[in-house]
Amino acid sequence: MIDLTTNYLGLKLRSPLVPSASPLSENVDNIQLMEDAGAGAVIMHSLFEEQLRLERYELHHHLTQGTESFPEALTYFPDSANFRVGTETYLDHIYQAKEKVNIPIIANLNGSSVGGWTNYAKQIQEAGADALELNIYYVPTDMELTSSEIEQTYIDILGAVKAVVTIPVAVKLSPYFTNMANMAKRLDEAGADALVLFNRFYQPDINLNMLDVEPNVLLSTPQSMRLPLRWIAILYGRIHADLAATSGIHRGEDVLKMLMAGAKITMLCSVLLRHGINHIRVIEQEMRQWMQEHEYESVQQMQGSMSQKRCPNPSAFERAQYMRSLATYKPEWAAIHDTSYYFG
Repeated sequence: MIDLTTNYLGLKLRSPLVPSASPLSENVDNIQLMEDAGAGAVIMHSLFEEQLRLERYELHHHLTQGTESFPEALTYFPDSANFRVGTETYLDHIYQAKEKVNIPIIANLNGSSVGGWTNYAKQIQEAGADALELNIYYVPTDMELTSSEIEQTYIDILGAVKAVVTIPVAVKLSPYFTNMANMAKRLDEAGADALVLFNRFYQPDINLNMLDVEPNVLLSTPQSMRLPLRWIAILYGRIHADLAATSGIHRGEDVLKMLMAGAKITMLCSVLLRHGINHIRVIEQEMRQWMQEHEYESVQQMQGSMSQKRCPNPSAFERAQYMRSLATYKPEWAAIHDTSYYFG
């Protein structure tokens, strides 16, 4: 019997297949469908720092209405219509989900600065969440801001949250650091129970007809998994925090590769938005079939087996692989016509 169980954030999960934060989890019935389809846990949709600041501002505005007038300040906040649920609704959502399913519910706070919004983590814990994922989505544009100041912000956010909760805390972050390995080490030392690699930066587009900048969401493809695969393989065994893989995981073989690199869980989003929640069953079946054919008895047996620490060629994850890739690649047209080619 193949054992798919894994341990993440101190929680035993029936499977490494975990739906990540998305609109799908805004409905409690969907969360139950995820459990029925075989999900090991569910990451709740995001609660945004801007949302919490806006609600506090509106409360203050109504409590002090008439004492002073500064209506222009409202323009600094997103329109409340941009947010589907309020903070109280979010807490109630966690409570209802915990009542309805047996798998762990991991809440998600999305922010980029140190501030009072991190205190909301305590209320999330009190609502029954089994763990908390901090999605630090930060696009620095201040030219005077140094890299060390940016990195310290991450550490400070984690520290503020860890100071008010006892549940495990994962940090979801981007790969855009001067030294990703050092940043992982610092977050590990600051108390992160897991690192989620990586969040996806949704880039805006320009609408030529409306002459306006508009949001643009592109779902991931399997090619997107290469970056987290590489860094999970490099970090495995070098930090104490668990490693979670996200972005580009669409097939059973994608899951298996991430586990071999060293991931404890693999997060699913785009594939479920494309094919539906029940596609979790398809991915699990693909995993089971491969494991049976290759005589693997458990997920834990393969975790980290192809990490940099354990693979036969550790340099494959570093610069040597870059040079090898360029030296051995031959364009299709060159192969057909046997023509010389050149990389500049």
